[in-house]
Amino acid sequence: VQLVESGGGLVQAGGSLRLSCSVSGRSFSSYALGWFRQAPGKERDIVAAISWSGGSTLYADSVKGRFTISRDNAKNTVYLQMNSLKPEDTAVYFCAAKNTPTISRIHWQYTYWGQGTQVTVSS
Repeated sequence: VQLVESGGGLVQAGGSLRLSCSVSGRSFSSYALGWFRQAPGKERDIVAAISWSGGSTLYADSVKGRFTISRDNAKNTVYLQMNSLKPEDTAVYFCAAKNTPTISRIHWQYTYWGQGTQVTVSS
């Protein structure tokens, strides 16, 4: 299974970005998927996660109401729409797949990881 993120970049505070993660491999629709982020010197934290059906989602408190996770099983892709970005959202964002259908906040429960994409929000 391979995950490839795209869509990161530099944006001003208050702006928006949409991250995409293309997942190759079998049984994409049976994976729960998550977005995590890691800032320099900090731990890797959950941003959002979505169940295999898309029916269940979870968000970090810091991004609720600003970020939206979604998936398109026909395209083997998961998205993270990020609005009202803040400088504290600056981090490397990682896409991850969990080979069971249920969502989780715990990074070690995710089996497959992308290489990450940098998001920088300027003030």
